[in-house]
Amino acid sequence: MKMIMSIVNSSDARGLTDTLMRKGYRATEISTTGGFLRRRNATVLIGVEDEKVDDVLEIIRDSCPARTERVYPSPPVIGTLLPPAADAQISGAVIFVLNVDRVESY
Repeated sequence: MKMIMSIVNSSDARGLTDTLMRKGYRATEISTTGGFLRRRNATVLIGVEDEKVDDVLEIIRDSCPARTERVYPSPPVIGTLLPPAADAQISGAVIFVLNVDRVESY
């Protein structure tokens, strides 16, 4: 068994979890905040059998496209001009596939 931990843009999370549920997968969504850009995102946890991993990864890829966003490299200081904005490539998902040795439910 595997645990797929996928960190996705918060705007993609609902569509991803809806698609997963419609295809018979169970998922847990946790609201999180990214470290570098301090953006809201969601961490979606999905437990699956080994042979289903590729199917779930395809669903994540289809539901969470990469995008370009305008970002400000540092917060403005009061009384100064805004720092110049830059375009940044934001990944659609960061995915970890972890081995699960044991599952218990109470």
